[in-house]
Amino acid sequence: MNLEAVLHRFAPLEEMIVSLGLVFAAAAVGWLIYLAAFKGLHRFAGRTDTALDNSLVRRWRGPGRVLVPLLLIILVAPSLKFPPEVLGVLRNLISVAFIGGLAWLLVNTTFAVRDLFLNRYDVSVRDNLKARVVHTQVNVLVKILLVVIFVIALASMLMTFEKIRQVGVSLLASAGLVGIIAGFAAQRSLATLIAGIQIAITQPIRIDDVVIVEGEWGRIEEITLTYVVVRIWDLRRLVVPITWFLEKPFQNWTRISADILGTVFLYTDYTVPVEALRQELDRVLKGSQNWDGKVSGLVVTNATERSMELRALMSAADSGRAWDLRCEVREKLIDFIRRNYPESLPRVRAELKSDVPLERGLLGADPT
Repeated sequence: MNLEAVLHRFAPLEEMIVSLGLVFAAAAVGWLIYLAAFKGLHRFAGRTDTALDNSLVRRWRGPGRVLVPLLLIILVAPSLKFPPEVLGVLRNLISVAFIGGLAWLLVNTTFAVRDLFLNRYDVSVRDNLKARVVHTQVNVLVKILLVVIFVIALASMLMTFEKIRQVGVSLLASAGLVGIIAGFAAQRSLATLIAGIQIAITQPIRIDDVVIVEGEWGRIEEITLTYVVVRIWDLRRLVVPITWFLEKPFQNWTRISADILGTVFLYTDYTVPVEALRQELDRVLKGSQNWDGKVSGLVVTNATERSMELRALMSAADSGRAWDLRCEVREKLIDFIRRNYPESLPRVRAELKSDVPLERGLLGADPT
């Protein structure tokens, strides 16, 4: 075997080694470009006053480590000398990695814009109606956008493989019955997705709304495309399907505003001085930090054969303060009645009447 034949046999191996070196060199150059580019971007973001620049640079770092080297590898891909089957696999891997990195970049960009937008609306303040509206809309729309990005990225990845693409086209062309079955199977999922979009637009509930669901008092903690998390007052979490809020009635205490009226019911004897209780209620409310100073009053709402029902009405800035105020008023009014008018507490009266003298009734005979 002469030298020319030996060189001809090892020529493909030499081309593969050169191609591998070219791939690693492109990746290394891309990594250096990434470092230099993000160093400049970080320096530029530090000079500006906007928070968007810093947030974008911070969230673009991860995808940039993947995308920039891949871009350089894609540029040198036409010059690679690999066997056809190896080259096909390499191109598929590069395409899948690039699509995944691009989807990663879009997701992080979405999060950066969301955080910047939501930071302008603080839900921890007392009058947070507008903030809760914005948080609810943005969070639901971001979740929808993430689903769209994921579906498009996954479909694009599958389309890079010829065999999978052909199988998918064949199934779509010949699966009329399967499509109908799949449509019925996905009906509830589609209804849930549409319900999530409808919640974001119509907003019967918002983040941090106070609601009564299934007899439980709590606040809306999280709204997703499929379910809603309600934080109960004792820190339990009630997970409710999102369609529940469109199909069943529920109470929303902060639909228009956070302020709310609270009531306290007292049951007393008929002898209680109502006017004195009204004055005591005014004194208690004026000395309480939970009262917002808008509404107060005490009226007789019912009377039975045994007791009288009194209703104390008061207002508070939110439901939490209203609960504390009701407990405070109930405790102090009962104590006021106990200390000053103990005879006016609820009691059961009985009157004994008889034509027979008491002694005779007890002894069973006439004492004379």
